[in-house]
Amino acid sequence: MMATNGKDACGVNEEAHTAAVNGDCAEASPQLKRPQRFTFSSEPSIEDIRRMQADFTDERDWNQFHQPRNLLLAMVGEVGEVAELFQWKGEVAEGLPDWTETEREQLAHELSDVLIYLVELAEKCRVDLPQAVLRKMALNRLKYPASKVQGSAKKYTEYKD
Repeated sequence: MMATNGKDACGVNEEAHTAAVNGDCAEASPQLKRPQRFTFSSEPSIEDIRRMQADFTDERDWNQFHQPRNLLLAMVGEVGEVAELFQWKGEVAEGLPDWTETEREQLAHELSDVLIYLVELAEKCRVDLPQAVLRKMALNRLKYPASKVQGSAKKYTEYKD
């Protein structure tokens, strides 16, 4: 879950902040026993990706084709390509232990396409994605308070006060 700082991410107090900053929520609090989470590298940033794609598009004079609707449809097509990689595999374990390196690399390519189109679509629509994520996570915390929804997949409208 994304948060503004490590303490919020792990739901811990100041004493456990060091473990939280390091992304180790299981170490941060004895009652939180989560496996070590996967983390992304810090670079490139979303802004770096936006700039790389903008340069790529400018160099090819493709802005004339990269309007919001076209970008959305291209992104949906790429999501379809991601879905195709999972098609007929049944349930897939986290970490994709049964996938070949070739399958993993293909997934990385397709997910990258989705992200690139998403970032460019956000740019064309003037949506600051990092700030939008912070606002959305704040709304999600209100709609899905941990004390109410722990272990349940119900939609927020199904919870009773």
